[in-house]
Amino acid sequence: MDIDALRRDTPGTANRVHLNNAGAGLLSRRTLDTVTAHLELEAAIGGYEAARQEQERIDATYAGLARLVGGRPEEVALFDNSTHAWNAAFYAMTFKPGDRILTGRNEYGSSVLAYFQVARRTGAEIVVVPDDESGQLDTAALADLIDERTRLVGITHVPTSGGLVNPAAEIGRITRAAGVPFLLDATQSVGQFPVDVAAIGCDLLTGTGRKFLRGPRGTGFLWVRPEALEYLDPYVCEIESAAWDGERGFTWRPGARRFETWEKSYADVLGLDTAVRQALDLGLDRIGERAVALGAYLRDRLDALPGVTTHDLGAHQCAIVTAKVDGLPAPEVATALARHGINVTTTVPEHNQFDTENRDVHPLVRLSPHYYNTEAELDRTVEVMADIARSAR
Repeated sequence: MDIDALRRDTPGTANRVHLNNAGAGLLSRRTLDTVTAHLELEAAIGGYEAARQEQERIDATYAGLARLVGGRPEEVALFDNSTHAWNAAFYAMTFKPGDRILTGRNEYGSSVLAYFQVARRTGAEIVVVPDDESGQLDTAALADLIDERTRLVGITHVPTSGGLVNPAAEIGRITRAAGVPFLLDATQSVGQFPVDVAAIGCDLLTGTGRKFLRGPRGTGFLWVRPEALEYLDPYVCEIESAAWDGERGFTWRPGARRFETWEKSYADVLGLDTAVRQALDLGLDRIGERAVALGAYLRDRLDALPGVTTHDLGAHQCAIVTAKVDGLPAPEVATALARHGINVTTTVPEHNQFDTENRDVHPLVRLSPHYYNTEAELDRTVEVMADIARSAR
């Protein structure tokens, strides 16, 4: 990769050390230009007219996302965020008393709340699969827990709370053998490293544009294996997702688009398409290799600092790094880093319910580099963290 050229194409790198890509990646100039150009077009000729003029490029967004995850365009639905995409998939399933939802300790907070709600409504049971000795989901325990009552396995690929990469392909092998639907939240993994639905074996996958894909906020997507449509009944029915049959009924739209709603920000959709194509052009193998290496470099250097500890789990770890400074609350550390022009964020106990029950380490400082960051930026961050740690002693 030509890192200097990538940074010149990323305006935000000129004035910040951006280590919050797990929150929202920095837009490239080409993505920014795509979004603003469409807004200018809408202002000039009208929103509906601009969408009609750009219909071919809008349609190409589905093809780009399909290529990104190894699916087909008709298997992709667009959303305004990944939580809505995940909800569309989850709430399309039916549960009854005694059904079991198997999930992991590192499940995202919104998903956990949805599990709680459905369990309250239906009498379904939530089963949290334990971690193995490395801190990733214990696949042997998962296989033992699956039984005839298991209705869904819902897992987060990379949690919002740390650098863990769950063994998604092994989970997929187990769920396929058992004939149990597998919903994978790939919000933090898509765009960070290669994600292939065929290799993983999931039935449903959700992602966002704003994080490691570096797309606009307000974009997300759902991928649906065609066979899964047989047991999914979309929770929302409207003019984009279904067609009136001429009498007192309707038919679902073919493929995954039966989960969509009609209104979209087409400026953001086109920006997402540009960001996806940039990632594909760079190559997810190369992106993943560099992003993971930067995460490991930062993690190792932080671990070597007196008074600083990292808290990332798993046999395989990614570009997300979580750390704690002895004697100083994580929000204060984040604020101190911000004063030096370094963007980070913190984990939230209430957003990591099962992990909080298990480890009680949150909040943590979350640092998440991406391929356009430099080793020099990470060195500067470590120096500032060292100063913060010294001041806390």
